[in-house]
Amino acid sequence: MADITDIKSILYTEKSLSLQESGVLVVQTATNVSKNQLKEIFKEYFGITPLRINSLRQEGKVKRFRGKIGQRASFKKFYVKIPEGAKLDALSV
Repeated sequence: MADITDIKSILYTEKSLSLQESGVLVVQTATNVSKNQLKEIFKEYFGITPLRINSLRQEGKVKRFRGKIGQRASFKKFYVKIPEGAKLDALSV
């Protein structure tokens, strides 16, 4: 069962802000969350039934820091289409 803590953040980038105008939220989550689990989270915690959910898995970049090789964390990103007129409490903050 997925929990609200599986949602890491709502992404606010130039692309995601332009998508919000058309009713699409971009959500960053843990890598083990599925589309059905995210749909349940939106129904239970926000009271919204998403119309469509698209997902992608973003692998962490390999970076160098002071000569040592490291890797940024991988994450999963969801594009969630919400019904027109629906308000999300997290966006009103």
